[in-house]
Amino acid sequence: MRPQPIPLTLLGIETSCDETAAAVVRRETDGCVTVLSSVVATQFEAHKPFGGVVPEIAARAHVERIDTVIAEAMAKADTGWDDLDGVAATAGPGLVGGVMVGLSAGKAIALARGLPLVVVNHLEGHAVSARLGAPVAYPFLLLLVSGGHCQILEVAGVGRCRRLGSTIDDAAGEAFDKIAKTLGLPYPGGPALEKLARGGDPSRYPLPRALLGREGADFSFSGLKTAAARIADTLTDDDQRRDLAAAVQAAIARQLADRCERTMAAFADAHPGEGLRFVVAGGVAANGEVRRVLSGLAATHGFDFFAPPLAYCTDNAAMIALAGAERLAEGLASGLDAVARPRWPLDEAAALANPTHIPGRKGAKA
Repeated sequence: MRPQPIPLTLLGIETSCDETAAAVVRRETDGCVTVLSSVVATQFEAHKPFGGVVPEIAARAHVERIDTVIAEAMAKADTGWDDLDGVAATAGPGLVGGVMVGLSAGKAIALARGLPLVVVNHLEGHAVSARLGAPVAYPFLLLLVSGGHCQILEVAGVGRCRRLGSTIDDAAGEAFDKIAKTLGLPYPGGPALEKLARGGDPSRYPLPRALLGREGADFSFSGLKTAAARIADTLTDDDQRRDLAAAVQAAIARQLADRCERTMAAFADAHPGEGLRFVVAGGVAANGEVRRVLSGLAATHGFDFFAPPLAYCTDNAAMIALAGAERLAEGLASGLDAVARPRWPLDEAAALANPTHIPGRKGAKA
């Protein structure tokens, strides 16, 4: 297929976890991006009694809401079907029941309207999400950090991501959420823990900070999660809980900074004379302390710091539409036989050579 002319306007659909989302995004001829609409239907109340996402409940909610959310996104964008150049839909990784809902909707629209379908890796959506707020040029160093994913990548463009490091157990966002639960905080736990940590003393409780100073750029948060849970069981007042929340936040931010710092020198050496860009994306990129620490790290090492607008840190369809537009601009459309994938690494070569997940055992999603 020949590369498509630009500008391009795409409908994006995202259903990989517990947000039913649709958006219409226009990618201009100069590469600038305009988000014409972005609609996200959350499922917080449905999952709140369980303290986390229940896959069956999530999938059923997607089925019930997907048509309404897509219609609302099209209406808010004041866009007709004939104004679209394509449809982009998340095909993984994620909860496969939910992924199937959004992917099926995208296929149906593409078939009925004669539009190109572009299947998008959810992680690639996060990788380009900073470009929704600023014209971030390729290549850049990316820290992708969320509830299910934690990895450092060199991003040269869509379909050109090289993994430099990944979590060997839990993701940072999962650690935030699970520790928040042990502190009795409501779901979703990450934002609640950040709120509790304000004014707390991060030095009151020493916590393990795994792999600091070691070779490589991998992460580990399971030890931190266990230690914090044990301390939480001993707390008797709100001041202690506040200090533990602050300690957890500081420990996670420090480990993220330590592992990212190890990749910055190598990235700079590989791109001499070029502008250095460091992007932090994913749900944890919305955490104020994490942003503060990582933006300071970037400045120290001569990198320009970028993060998505807060609305596009957590799961959304605008990032999927943009990734789809960039793929379509390069002629990378998909067939209607594309399948939903519960696991889909951005760097498949690295995943095969050095897997972070062994089938049949618990582990990070990527």
